Amino acid sequence: MSVVGPSFLRMAKAATRASHKCTECGWTTARWVGRCGECLTWGSVIEAGAPKLVSVTSTVPGNKATPIGQISTDQAERLLTGVAELDRVLGAGIVPGAVVLLAGEPGVGKSTLALEVAAHWARAGRTTLYVSGEESPAQVRLRAGRTNAITDSLLLTAENDLGTVLGHIAQVGPSLLVVDSVQTIGSAEADGSPGGVSQVREVTGALVRVAKQCAMAVIIVGHVTKDGSIAGPRLLEHLVDVVLAFEGDRHSGFRMVRATKNRFGPSDEVGCFEMADSGIVEVPDPSGLFTSRHPEPVPGTCVTVTLEGRRPLLAELQALVAKTVLPQPRRVMHGVDPGRMAMVLAVLERRCGLNMAGSDVYLSTVGGAKVGDPSADLAAAVAAWSAQRNIRVPERMVAIGEVGLAGELRPSPGTGRRLAEAARLGFTDAIVPADMPQAPDRVTSIRDGLRIHAAATLSSALKTVVDRSVPFLGDRAVARPLLVDRKRRQLTPVQHGSQQS
Repeated sequence: MSVVGPSFLRMAKAATRASHKCTECGWTTARWVGRCGECLTWGSVIEAGAPKLVSVTSTVPGNKATPIGQISTDQAERLLTGVAELDRVLGAGIVPGAVVLLAGEPGVGKSTLALEVAAHWARAGRTTLYVSGEESPAQVRLRAGRTNAITDSLLLTAENDLGTVLGHIAQVGPSLLVVDSVQTIGSAEADGSPGGVSQVREVTGALVRVAKQCAMAVIIVGHVTKDGSIAGPRLLEHLVDVVLAFEGDRHSGFRMVRATKNRFGPSDEVGCFEMADSGIVEVPDPSGLFTSRHPEPVPGTCVTVTLEGRRPLLAELQALVAKTVLPQPRRVMHGVDPGRMAMVLAVLERRCGLNMAGSDVYLSTVGGAKVGDPSADLAAAVAAWSAQRNIRVPERMVAIGEVGLAGELRPSPGTGRRLAEAARLGFTDAIVPADMPQAPDRVTSIRDGLRIHAAATLSSALKTVVDRSVPFLGDRAVARPLLVDRKRRQLTPVQHGSQQS
């Protein structure tokens, strides 16, 4: 039997001692790895040296601390960018010295929007510097001619070195700097190639420092990974003041700018744009983009009003229910959460007696809209029920509300703004959840010409649709025959059991 000595134990402990550390989350490991095992960040694991106790000597500050009430806010007054939808997201303009990160997928229009903002800023008589790290000056000039973004106050340069970019800033002294993109700029002071974790951190930190010192607004264009997150270290989002997500479908020209972080304004605002041949165009009233127009109501369609930030937007949900020949019926969803819609279909079957076990269900939004608002549950349920029962939903009716597993309807935030938008666009009927659980069921009120039908349960909401709709069979609508009331000189529906005189 062998005996293990103390020296061998010390060697084993030294071999398993953590010698590498992640710069993002602090995870430690005994050897170097390319990806952190905790936060899954690439290139963030570095060798950790022995801890040292460093004593820092105090220095005399150059400026004395000032009471906060005596600090002037003149240098923090907002300036309009010239793009109204972007100003709406930023909070009535951009603050001098603010650093804005604009991130989005390739081809969504980040460079086009940044060049549009730079051109509008320069037309106001303010010096603007556009630094392109991905395209040559001739390529940027070609796009500027197509989008009518040519002005003398807009200066253009193509650089990939951070020191040269800082030299241009010192030489020009712009009030707005656009960097396209931060992943293409490199610094000799940091390790790695441009786009790496260390390089992005160093470049962004330098731009933030010069922006605060010179009171210069900075717009940084950033890339995103395949999972939709912003490329680079998580520290990048903490360094900047505003983070804007530029979203859009490549098969649709509609684009949305969403603020996920804003130190100087609301962080839940949304701006709407549309890509055209002449560049990017603002869409101040996007409600009509996500609805379709039919000559007459058809089964399987219902309109709802969602909230994107604080902006109410109309969205139309279409459903198709068809008999299946497969042993497992299909559930195909586009633009909505499949899990949530499966829950809505289950509530329809269990609480409302709708049998869809032998039918395929297709549910989609119009115009490529992505609806994640729970208030669209009621519209999805009405559309699926209408398609299965072949009953037409009134054309000028909206349905707003969240559906619970017990079949109850839950109120959604911002219902007043949703109803005001529906009334503005000419809708005549709206189905909303009852305000309180003990409120009487199926109560109708009128507000701004809009008949509001309050329902406590999903079954009551469907009964309201039946009362205001007409059954549909094939290409003909089945309506009750009408009699002429000779005394009142108007048409009245025939009651069951009555005879025509």
